[in-house]
Amino acid sequence: MADRSLESVSLPLEVRARLAELELELSEGDITQKGYEKKRSKLIGAYLPQPPAANGAAAVRCRLQHSEGAARRMLRTANIGVCDIREAAARERAASTAGNRPLFYFRFGVDQALPQERRTPVTPSSSSRYHRRRSSGSRDERYRSDVHTEAVQAALAKHKERKMAVPMPSKRRSLVVQTSMDAYTPPDTSSGSEDEGSVQGDSQGTPTSSQGSINMEHWISQAIHGSTTSTTSSSSTQSGGSGAAHRLADVMAQTHIENHSAPPDVTTYTSEHSIQVERPQGSTARVAPKYGNAELMETGDGVPVSSRVSAKIQQLVNTLKRPKRPPLREFFVDDFEELLEVQQPDPNQPKPEGAQMLAMRGEQLGVVTNWPPSLEAALQRWGTISPKAPCLTTMDTNGKPLYILTYGKLWTRSMKVAYNILHKLGTKQEPMVRPGDRVTLVFPNNDPAAFMVAFYGCLLAEVVPVPIEVPLTRKDAGSQQIGFLLGSCGVTVALTSDACHKGLPKSPTGEIPQFKGWPKLLWFVTESKHLSKPPRDWFPHIKDANNDTAYIEYKTCKDGSVLGVTVTRIALLTHCQALTQACGYTEAETIVNVLDFKKDVGLWHGILTSVMNMMHVISIPYSLMKVNPLSWIQKVCQYKAKVACVKSRDMHWALVAHRDQRDINLSSLRMLIVADGANPWSISSCDAFLNVFQSKGLRQEVICPCASSPEALTVAIRRPTDDSNQPPGRGVLSMHGLTYGVIRVDSEEKLSVLTVQDVGLVMPGAIMCSVKPDGIPQLCKTDEIGELCVCAIATGTSYYGLSGMTKNTFEVFPMTSSGGPITEYPFIRTGLLGFIGPGGLVFVIGKMDGLMVVSGRRHNADDIVATALAVEPMKFVYRGRIAVFSVSVLHDERIVIVAEQRPDSTEEDSFQWMSRVLQAIDSIHQVGVYCLALVPANTLPKTPLGGIHLSETKQLFLEGSLHPCNVLMCPHTCVTNLPKPRQKQPEIGPASVMVGNLVSGKRIAQASGRDLGQIEDNDQARKFLFLSEVLQWRAQTTPDHVLYTLLNCRGTIANSLTCVQLHKRAEKIAVMLMERGHLQDGDHVALVYPPGIDLIAAFYGCLYAGCVPITVRPPHPQNIATTLPTVKMIVEVSRSACLMTTQLICKLLRSREAAAAVDVRTWPPVLDTDDLPKKRPAQIYKPSNPEMLAYLDFSVSTTGMLAGVKMSHAATSAFCRSIKLQCELYPSREVAICLDPYCGLGFVLWCLCSVYSGHQSILIPPSELETNPALWLLAVSQYKVRDTFCSYSVMELCTKGLGSQTESLKARGLDLSRVRTCVVVAEERPRIALTQSFSKLFKDLGLHPRAVSTSLGCRVNLAICLQGTSGPDPTTVYVDMRALRHDRVRLVERGSPHSLPLMESGKILPGVRIIIANPETKGPLGDSHLGEIWVHSTHNASGYFTIYGDESLQSDHFNSRLSFGDTQTIWARTGYLGFLRRTELTDANGERHDALYVVGALDEAMELRGMRYHPIDIETSVIRAHKSITECAVFTWTNLLVVVVELDGSEQEALDLVPLVTNVVLEEHYLIVGVVVVVDIGVIPINSRGEKQRMHLRDGFLADQLDPIYVAYNM
Repeated sequence: MADRSLESVSLPLEVRARLAELELELSEGDITQKGYEKKRSKLIGAYLPQPPAANGAAAVRCRLQHSEGAARRMLRTANIGVCDIREAAARERAASTAGNRPLFYFRFGVDQALPQERRTPVTPSSSSRYHRRRSSGSRDERYRSDVHTEAVQAALAKHKERKMAVPMPSKRRSLVVQTSMDAYTPPDTSSGSEDEGSVQGDSQGTPTSSQGSINMEHWISQAIHGSTTSTTSSSSTQSGGSGAAHRLADVMAQTHIENHSAPPDVTTYTSEHSIQVERPQGSTARVAPKYGNAELMETGDGVPVSSRVSAKIQQLVNTLKRPKRPPLREFFVDDFEELLEVQQPDPNQPKPEGAQMLAMRGEQLGVVTNWPPSLEAALQRWGTISPKAPCLTTMDTNGKPLYILTYGKLWTRSMKVAYNILHKLGTKQEPMVRPGDRVTLVFPNNDPAAFMVAFYGCLLAEVVPVPIEVPLTRKDAGSQQIGFLLGSCGVTVALTSDACHKGLPKSPTGEIPQFKGWPKLLWFVTESKHLSKPPRDWFPHIKDANNDTAYIEYKTCKDGSVLGVTVTRIALLTHCQALTQACGYTEAETIVNVLDFKKDVGLWHGILTSVMNMMHVISIPYSLMKVNPLSWIQKVCQYKAKVACVKSRDMHWALVAHRDQRDINLSSLRMLIVADGANPWSISSCDAFLNVFQSKGLRQEVICPCASSPEALTVAIRRPTDDSNQPPGRGVLSMHGLTYGVIRVDSEEKLSVLTVQDVGLVMPGAIMCSVKPDGIPQLCKTDEIGELCVCAIATGTSYYGLSGMTKNTFEVFPMTSSGGPITEYPFIRTGLLGFIGPGGLVFVIGKMDGLMVVSGRRHNADDIVATALAVEPMKFVYRGRIAVFSVSVLHDERIVIVAEQRPDSTEEDSFQWMSRVLQAIDSIHQVGVYCLALVPANTLPKTPLGGIHLSETKQLFLEGSLHPCNVLMCPHTCVTNLPKPRQKQPEIGPASVMVGNLVSGKRIAQASGRDLGQIEDNDQARKFLFLSEVLQWRAQTTPDHVLYTLLNCRGTIANSLTCVQLHKRAEKIAVMLMERGHLQDGDHVALVYPPGIDLIAAFYGCLYAGCVPITVRPPHPQNIATTLPTVKMIVEVSRSACLMTTQLICKLLRSREAAAAVDVRTWPPVLDTDDLPKKRPAQIYKPSNPEMLAYLDFSVSTTGMLAGVKMSHAATSAFCRSIKLQCELYPSREVAICLDPYCGLGFVLWCLCSVYSGHQSILIPPSELETNPALWLLAVSQYKVRDTFCSYSVMELCTKGLGSQTESLKARGLDLSRVRTCVVVAEERPRIALTQSFSKLFKDLGLHPRAVSTSLGCRVNLAICLQGTSGPDPTTVYVDMRALRHDRVRLVERGSPHSLPLMESGKILPGVRIIIANPETKGPLGDSHLGEIWVHSTHNASGYFTIYGDESLQSDHFNSRLSFGDTQTIWARTGYLGFLRRTELTDANGERHDALYVVGALDEAMELRGMRYHPIDIETSVIRAHKSITECAVFTWTNLLVVVVELDGSEQEALDLVPLVTNVVLEEHYLIVGVVVVVDIGVIPINSRGEKQRMHLRDGFLADQLDPIYVAYNM
């Protein structure tokens, strides 16, 4: 193989040098990957032995293809390679540790020094080779550890064998394009010091090839560079090369498979539709399949799917079937309270076993006689004794000295500043600033001299400086919080430099605007030329250090809030003394400082301690480091500096940029202070740096990591020693142990280890201990991780103005196990996690702020970042910018990773990288990542210093405004605390029924409307059995009485019909049917009419001719392709012998578009009723039997079932009479109807009721409201209507369309005060939110809230309940949603958690009886128990009309009997779940009123995890999750919950919705969303009743017809 051959070829030096340059260019983005590969293969082509077949480059390229097959093939051939790589790694590392500090693995005090023979000296060639290998790096090296990278690779290789198949999310093209190069902004060039916290890093990218985890290219490059893993550093040694890797692989394979309980089978899908009308053959019964006809294939449950989506879902299902981590044990208490699984401690978890630790004392703080009594005194001394001594040298961006501040100048200028602050602000009587006041210092990072003068000026004036960052814009991330700090400190003056003042944002008038959240500030420029000279006799008052506050350092917390840590003058001085002693500072030493001089280590060493010792500071600004990362090393050489203060980032940058510079000599350095030594991952930078620069005179004992915190100042620092034989301490700890807070030394063969280096000893004059991180501050055991606490003078004393938080942090009394405090002095929590190891060495393993407690185990954000950054291709993360935090979802922390991706990465790259990161973190940390989001480069909020602003990023994530370009959620793997699926409870048994209806206080749930027979009224229509007779009678007795008035969109009368007009028109149509249609009595006729008068006339024409009418909604002229097939289907299924319609629709049915949609040759004869015969029929047909069929009612249920029911003449008349009595309808009444007249109660009200009761119906076609939303309400007002009927879609249209127009409607005279009943005709649970907002909105126009109510109808009975004129108002109850899932009703108070409001569905109609039965056992249920609503009534439909005549369904739905109790009555099953509840109200007949509450349709309900969910509840939660979600629909597929949301916003927001939707469904419903689909507005199909057609949506989704913006498959 190619890499073998390369090893044997030694490349000439110049080729190697050129290759190294190429790598650097690639890492810095100067050339593309492609260009790099091209140039590289050119360079090494000559030295590659040519393979027999193709050329080497092609062979390499073809192996880079990331197909699964290739990966597997390669793995087979690559096993040898992996072994050799491992062996080579061990060899390589043995060489690179040479001359290095010996690593000792401590088992508390046992030093196992490495055998001497391993330590061969580092030769220049090996170090330069090391460097070349490195130079490809542009990733944050702080997180770099070789073993770790290797561990990650091994873990991933293991996963590869397990074949992790994760379905890739699908994304709309527009989304893919916009996140490519357009989103790339060049790296920022703002001068801001770059001091990110451990997680944040704007540092340079990644060493190693950018292809997959094992590929040829990678090996070749490694062979050339003589390296093995992606990069190496001496941070670890590993013995037992090849065998270890394989043993490990085996262990890995076992751990993932054994001891898992059997996973739930998520593929079986039982469809238990209680009402399932057979679909007609050859057509999938869909009403408005809004999507084109894709090629469908049927799945097991008869759902048409297209291969594309279903393959993805199948892939997801297979992924989910793989065993998860063993689930936690669960328990439950009370019957109803679904408790989440409670974390049971793992019996095998490691527990601390050591003795209780002892507090560790630092050495005495030795008082040196010439130490000054205060820092100002020191300044005065040096300023007067040696005014010419250099104090500070600043650099320009070319690395040239810009300015040298001497001690003399510092002294005189500070005095000048002090004088001006005290005497020149405000008036003599009212100075603005008095001693003790706070002022803020706003200086840029490239001007340390001005800052230093201002800082000492404040100290001399005895005012308290609060240094902060320069606000660049009015809305900087976190700048608002800084403003709150300034406000709470009472700051009114800001000191700044001239240049900075000019650069601040200005208003048009030249004023500096007030920044968001900031107090009003006076900006004061401190340049000497702007200040007045102090008078000769004025002199600052220099006192000894006391307990007054010296300065306030700001600190940003985990949640983004900013606190001010106060440091007193005595603490300031003592800290300088302690640092001087610990670091051995002497007068006039030179120190190079790269750190931010405004806070932390940079301030303490570079501004304060330096002045105490008259040292010379060379300050390197961040802007220079960006241009020349080697600048600090060059300055160390140039000035022969003794000390340098850096972060591991600066060491890493120097490594990347270092190209065999001949002139480097670091032998002058006696101390290299690594400021972020508290980040455990800094060790790798230290080791790598030593590796390269050891040959340049750098001694290993010079590297001195320190740990610091804003509260405790310097916590510990490694002392510089002259003895190079005293090895520094390091420990290799098991990461698994650390998650339990336990120290376990680990051999490095294990994958998950953390190698930590000590940060030296406790500070002089301090005492340190570690206490348990939460709860009582109890001392830890020796092998336990705790929060380090320090007791010393040299610390902060409080959080300014926050006494409570101060007490918790600055006044901690650590307790022994016996319960007593260890000293009487308070300790300070440092915020660092760690332990004190052997020899008093302090080890830090992370920060409290980075701690994430997941299922009881503690993970450190930095460790997760390190693992993510070690995943190939490492350059994927743009400049190492990655944020890790946890969010709380469902009572546990969940880990979220947000990374910026390289501008040129493809979807495939992103997805592959994400999958690998998940696997790596799972293997190494044994923790699931909840969400991984990728954002375009340079888009995460930055701290003023260029790092990632963590809390701001988290905030954006939680509010859905992060705008990621890729998201991967893994709730299935990490949410392990869901409640256990519950078993069903036994119902009331036959025995209790026999004893009587009242058993243990439970009434059997049954209720009925008034009895039809007993109601006496002077109803003449009752004499007639048939509606056709009633119409003839009305045409004779009241011929000119208007029955129907049709309004057009302008609100004027388009048409009207009197009794006699309707009668005559019906006669003509009857003639036409008999003569032109040649129909016999009993033939079926399809009426395809728009809503209006023609439809009514045609209906009665059919009755006059003895035909059976079927009303059908006409096809939509703009949407023939999807609406016409439904018309055709109803015509065919109803066996219509003829089709009647208007001339216009006739033409439409024969149009070319129609021919494209359906086979027009198979239409039955079409009759056009615009051209009627002039004669009357010989006789009008009279049915021989009331049970004969009057009409067929066809409707498509929300589940996509087409069902026609048969209505007999008797049922039709009984129905009309029931409505007449309930609504008190008489000929003198007027009723406004805004409904679709094609099925159910809408049809009955539109066509039948007026003829029966004689009232006038004002007909308003709902489609007209689209052009004039106020039409319906204006008509109600104009005709002074008391009763009106509408649908939910009409009500929604009015609520949305007229919301802002109520005032103008009032002005137009709209008055709704006469409305007595406004009934929403529906077949679902009442939409209480909509009816309430409608009532509220129109209350000002006189609408009485009690007037608005709903009705309930279904297929077996078109109207069961309807709020009439008499009887109590509709009531609302609140039920517990969690109990509902278990089919139980539990009433709760309004506003209690998980409460769901349910409104009564109107009053039960006269002649209707209701009982609640168990849908499975068919037994009767008790009062307030949830069950299926069964109905017995004279107006029940008499059965389904289908082609097949499926008898079992027929008898089940229309002729059911109870299994015990009253087994004689025949009931019809509505298919709706609900419950009856006896209220305190009384009915019209004086009985107590029984209220019926509908919960939802059985066939819409979803069985998930043994519980029953109603889609509407989940949808309501989802719609609340984000402002851009306008509509939502959910359905299940193979037991996966699919959530479809309509996005009202830019497509960039689509991916923001995925985590929010997942979170809300988990929190409120304890369900894991399987697939989130984001679509455009209007994609979710809604029928004429305003109901969501979820099954159509499901079919459309599976057939890939939704054109979604984004589809996320949750893992």
